[in-house]
Amino acid sequence: MEWLKRLGAAIDYIEENLDKEISYDEAAHIACCSTYYFQRIFSYVSGVSLSEYIRRRKMTQAAFELQRTDNKMIYKKLWTEFKIIMI
Repeated sequence: MEWLKRLGAAIDYIEENLDKEISYDEAAHIACCSTYYFQRIFSYVSGVSLSEYIRRRKMTQAAFELQRTDNKMIYKKLWTEFKIIMI
C-alpha cells in the first residue's frame, strides 16, 4: 500500500499547484516512478487520464472562484480553459 501513499502525495502536489503549470515529471518523481508509469497507474486508479483530471480540477477551481468574486480575469481564465478543452 506504499504506492497508494506515494500516489496520494503526487495528487497533493497537483492540487497545490492547480493555479500554476503542473509538471507530470515532478508528479511522477513524487510518486517514485516514471512519467509513463505514473500516467498509466493514475488512469487505472482514478478512471480518468491525468490530463483530464487536471483539466477538470482547474475548471472547477476557476468556476468556484468566479462564484466568489466579480473578478473578470477569472472569467477570462475559465473561458480560455473551456476553449482548450473543446479543441
